[in-house]
Parts: sequence; structure tokens; C-alpha cells
Amino acid sequence: FGVWTLRGGKKSTRNIILSAIEAGYRHIDTAKFYGNEREVGDAVRKSKVPRHELFVTSKLWWTDQDSKSDVLRAFDATMERLGLDYLDLYLVHWPNGESKKARLRTWKAMQVIASSGRVRAVGVSNYSVAQLREIAALGGVQPSVNQIFVTPWRWREQRATVEYCRDHGIAVQAYSPLGGDDYVKACLADADVVAAARAHGVSPAQVLLRWGLQHGLTVLPRSTSREHIRSNADVFSFELSPRQMAAFDAKVEMSLSSGSGSGSGSGSGSGSGSGSG
Repeated sequence: FGVWTLRGGKKSTRNIILSAIEAGYRHIDTAKFYGNEREVGDAVRKSKVPRHELFVTSKLWWTDQDSKSDVLRAFDATMERLGLDYLDLYLVHWPNGESKKARLRTWKAMQVIASSGRVRAVGVSNYSVAQLREIAALGGVQPSVNQIFVTPWRWREQRATVEYCRDHGIAVQAYSPLGGDDYVKACLADADVVAAARAHGVSPAQVLLRWGLQHGLTVLPRSTSREHIRSNADVFSFELSPRQMAAFDAKVEMSLSSGSGSGSGSGSGSGSGSGSG
């Protein structure tokens, strides 16, 4: 369950997260940049679900990558805000664009964090195949996860990354699986999506989430609506046909002008996918 843009006040954010946990979500995805790590930690502590049954992710922001010590301090600050004894997954939110040397410096610091006993796994987000190969060549602890923006409309662009990750034992998490704030309305209104939803008796959002699951992705939807939170979790009672999957895989990238405005998950449809990327 993604918590990007859940900033409607501490109590409101905490209650939305608790609603997601009550609906069956066990993975809570936050980040320093989201500004709600404290609320996530509060919800985890207040939840009736035991901590070991929940999976909490946070992320290192790009402005905290200037040095190894910056990375380590940022992790300490995240743990302080969360108030948890351990973190399940810590990701590099965006690759350091300065240079290969800078990216590897960040990853070496992540390897130190991985050995600290305070996090169960480390990974990356928004990394290309070339950047993943840099880490592979470095050796040592490798990313457990690459979290990227994947929808049917970005499948052609991201397929090579997904396949590389699959071949190298890196799980792929899909943020913004319903299109993200700029595209969610158009994605949910797509004719093929609507037709598949009608055929299976489900919502367009459920169809898009199911598409990701059938590609072996971990999808991270978000919503502020309890009804949509519940329906977005109910995606295991149907299966898209090979023809439907092929139609979605063949989509071309959507331009912003076709995005039908900038409706976000908190206001329409079933909510847009998690993450700012």
C-alpha cells in the first residue's frame, strides 16, 4: 500500500494506513520524501497485526547521497521518524545522476546499512539496466528490489528492465500501477480496460492491478477511500485472458495531453498508484 501524497494531517494519514492494514494489506511503502514516515510508524504500532506480519519500506532521497556519511545519517533519521526496531526494506529512491562513481558510493553505503542488522533487505528504485549492472560489477550485497513505474502504457519501455531483474533475482515493485496522478483518469477510462472490467465484473483499477500481478510484479496501489482500498485488494478472484494481456502489453506510451487532466487517487476512481518515483 503506497502512501505518497497521504498528507491530510497526522491522524488522517494514520487512519488511512490502518484501514489498509485492516483490509488485508501487509506491505506499507513510504519514503523520506513523502513526509509521512512518522505516521506510518504510528500506524504500525497501533495496528492489531503483529509487527512481524507487516512489511515496511522506506527510501533514501537523492539529496542525501553526497557522501557515505550522508547516506548513513539519512537512514538513522528515517529509523528515528518511523520509531521501529527494524525496517524490512530500504531503497535508494533515485539513482545519483552525477556519475557512476557517485552511484557506487551510495550503494557501498547501502551495503553497510544492509549489514547493520536494522534492515532486512536493501534495494533501489528507478534504476535502469545499465545502473543495475554497475552494482552487479561492484559485487557484495545486491539489490533485492527495483521499484519502477510500470503500467501497460510503459510496458514496452520497462520490459527489458523487468526481464533483467527477473533473470538476476531482483523483485520488481510497480509504483503508480494505475497510471499516476497525471494519467489515472485516462488509464481507468481506456476502452480495453473498461471492456475487461465488464467481462470480469470488476473495476478498471482491479484490471490494471491484475495485469501487473500476472506479470509477476508487486503492485503498490494507494487510495484514501476505504471502499477503493478494499476493492484494490480484491484482485485474486479472476484472471485476465492471454488475449487481454496481449492487448494491454501492446499499449503505447500515453502522452500527457491524453491524460484527461491530473486527477489523483485521493479524489477519483480507485486511486492512483503509489510513489513519486
